[in-house]
Formats: sequence, structure tokens, C-alpha cells
Amino acid sequence: MDVDVGIVAQRNNTRAHDLARTLIETLERDYEGVTAVVDEATGHAEAIERAGVPVAEMRGYDLVISIGGDGTLLFVAREVGGTPILGVNLGEVGFLNAVAPENAREEVIDLVDHLEATGSLEGRQLDRLQAQSADEEWTLEPALNEVVVHGPRRGHGGGATLEIAVNGQQYGSGHADGVLVATPTGSTAYNLSEGGPLVHPGADALILTQMAADDGMRPLVVDTDTEITLTVSDAETAYAISDGRDRRHLEPPTTVTVTVADEPVTLVGPQANFVDGLEKLE
Repeated sequence: MDVDVGIVAQRNNTRAHDLARTLIETLERDYEGVTAVVDEATGHAEAIERAGVPVAEMRGYDLVISIGGDGTLLFVAREVGGTPILGVNLGEVGFLNAVAPENAREEVIDLVDHLEATGSLEGRQLDRLQAQSADEEWTLEPALNEVVVHGPRRGHGGGATLEIAVNGQQYGSGHADGVLVATPTGSTAYNLSEGGPLVHPGADALILTQMAADDGMRPLVVDTDTEITLTVSDAETAYAISDGRDRRHLEPPTTVTVTVADEPVTLVGPQANFVDGLEKLE
């Protein structure tokens, strides 16, 4: 069968570009039915110098390889949705990228051989979060790590009154900088810095953490079929943010709903060691 492989290398990273070139050369030399395509930024790199495509056009490919840190993989996941992703780790922690650069060529060969033999790849499904207005007038891009709703700014005088409801039942209400809803994947990111709990990536759960609340409730872990509603008031403006990038300006009073998105992210290849990753955080 024909196999389409996309390769996205971290920008301004010579190691990532060199590895991308090695993988391209391997795929084009050893496989007749494999087409290897890089993203536009990678294609402009001195080590590559070939035409590329927008990362979003790799949605629906048989495999996309992300070379860099967790931030690179988050970007790739946002663009390609449920397309299988292999993460090659050039960062420090690597909760999402499990493959060391020296093992990347072998892992890619194994995956492409499996694709040619079976026509598909199976991997670990990672839930994403969908945030939208209560009236469904707008929807943010799905978040692999977290959705944050906060007032005009962080810090003194910048918060808002936030009412939190879980499946229609009020959990907390009061003045806070904001509220953060995270996946287990995102529990080690922004959630952790706000005092939220660590949650094993295999758990079917969502994490609800208030941010600098005047009279806050403890962080809450809920099931993935839970609908969380966040109502913002007593502020001139507020924001809903998906994975720190997709931002929506809010005009309080207003309500944001957060649920699990329909399409998860699929990670293929070996999985990262969660405990080893925690040790690197310290």
C-alpha cells in the first residue's frame, strides 16, 4: 500500500532538521510506496531545502513524526487531529515524546513496516478538551493540556467572580484569578504550577483547579463524561484560552462550558515513562 508520512521538526533547531533529513533519506531510499513530506518551516531549513506543506494538510496522513519538545508535539496535535503521531524527544522532560533521537530511525522503520503490512496503526488515545460558549456561538480549538478561563489579568485587581458547576451542581464560587480545567496529559503543565494534582496519564479523568482564589475549594478530579461550566462576572473583560494559544475575549457575565472533545490525539510507538518524567521536573 502507499503510505504518506509527514515530518515536522522544531524550528531553529539544527539537530531536529538533521534528523528530519535522515528520516526522509531512509524512507525514500528503502520504500517505494512511501511519500515523505515536511512542513513548510522544516522545508526552508538549510539541511532540508525542499518544498513543504502546511502542517494542517498532514491531517489524514498515515503517520506524522514530531521532532522536538512537548511544545512541538502540542502544535502538531492541534493541526492534525486524530492522525497518528510519533514524538521524538529533543526536549528536557518529554512526557509526550518517548523516542530518543538515536532510536528514531528504527522506530519509524518499524511503524512504516507495520503500516505496509496491516494498513493502520494503533496507539494510545489522549483526550482533549472542548471549550465553547453556553449559547454555542463560539468554540475554541481542542486543548490537549488545559483550558483556562481568567479575568482581565493575573495578580492583584485582575481577577473576576467565577462560579464553577459540575454537571449542573455548583462546586465553588468566589473571586479568583481564574479557573483551569486540565487533562491528565496537562496535569504536569500549567495545572501543576497552580497547585493542582498530578494525575497518571492512563486515568480517565479531568482536573479542575482554581487559580489564586480568595476562598478557594480544593482541586477536584472528575470523570471524563462530566460537563464543567464556568460563569464569569464582576469584571470588565475576561478570556478563555486553549493550550495557551487559542484565545477568546469574553464580555462578562458569560458562561463557558468545557467537555471532552470528540476527537482524541493518537500517539504511536513507545510510550514515555511517566515516573521518569516527574523526576526531571524537580
